[in-house]
Amino acid sequence: MKYSESTPVKDFILNVLNGVSIGIVAMLIPSAILGTFSSLFMNVPFFKVIYEMTNFVMILMPAVSGYIVGHIFEFTPIQSSGVALAAAVGAGNWKFKNGVFVAKGVGDVINLIIVISIAVLFVYFIGSHLGSFTILLLPSLSVLIPGGIGYLILPYVSYITTWIGNLVNDITKLQPLPMALLLAIIFAAMIVTPISTVGISTAIGLAGIGAGAAGVGITSLGFALCFYGWRVNGVGTSLAHFLGSPKIQMANIMSKPKLLIPPCINAGIMGIVAALFNVKGTPISAGFGVSGGVSYLAAYKFMKPGAMSLIILFVIFIVLPLILGIISKIIFIDVLHFMKPEDFKINVK
Repeated sequence: MKYSESTPVKDFILNVLNGVSIGIVAMLIPSAILGTFSSLFMNVPFFKVIYEMTNFVMILMPAVSGYIVGHIFEFTPIQSSGVALAAAVGAGNWKFKNGVFVAKGVGDVINLIIVISIAVLFVYFIGSHLGSFTILLLPSLSVLIPGGIGYLILPYVSYITTWIGNLVNDITKLQPLPMALLLAIIFAAMIVTPISTVGISTAIGLAGIGAGAAGVGITSLGFALCFYGWRVNGVGTSLAHFLGSPKIQMANIMSKPKLLIPPCINAGIMGIVAALFNVKGTPISAGFGVSGGVSYLAAYKFMKPGAMSLIILFVIFIVLPLILGIISKIIFIDVLHFMKPEDFKINVK
């Protein structure tokens, strides 16, 4: 991937973030969609097995993310494997307890990013000069050096990560409306950048009303972008903005940042609505929006089971974002001419 006005440092950071983002999405989507759905029917053996399978896949996220980053940097398979091994060791989603090896979740995403960055530099400056000994030495050295560094710094990074997450969640409990508005706008803005919303929400452990507001904010932005470019993108591409991901507008919005203002207004409004109706979520659902029904299903788990809860969530996640998207399109495109449909053209060829 090429970036305008890029520098080696900028490219390095973006490559690492993009690789980790891809790994997070690829590994967490099964849990977010299949796992969330199957958790509603845990009394049925078939769905219980699916739930267990998807939770196991999550454990592989650090290693897969490391390998993807290695691929982006055009490493050889053995070099990418070295990055993957270091990532797996330093992610912090495993431990020995009472003589038993226990692995759970995805670990500390911030520490994972740090470890992968160290591992990439290690491969560049050390691993690429091992010659014929690469296959013998690189895997072990990757575990010991970048992986070992990650293991040593994990407690300190995790403390900071946990502190940030607790701070955000605590403030949200004390001031739900302003924080819901803020989180909805922040996550709506992040979804159309190279930053992974799932990665951030998972890293800080965003949960409860804050996670619900973030998911609704992303959903609202997706609907708005859908209608902004409807005339030039056609039905399929337009629907992909919320059925798939608003990230498909990343190039357009990063080239014209002002395009982000109208949909973020919608996101802020819906963040407040989500807080008023006590819509909650999980660290995973916070970064997805309505794609795959992830935020919708997660929110339902925190509500009283029944048709009324389903209807309320349908209005919040579908009806209101749709209406706001149309109104926003009329105001900012048809009346104010603040932007035009061509600004949101997606080239699918």
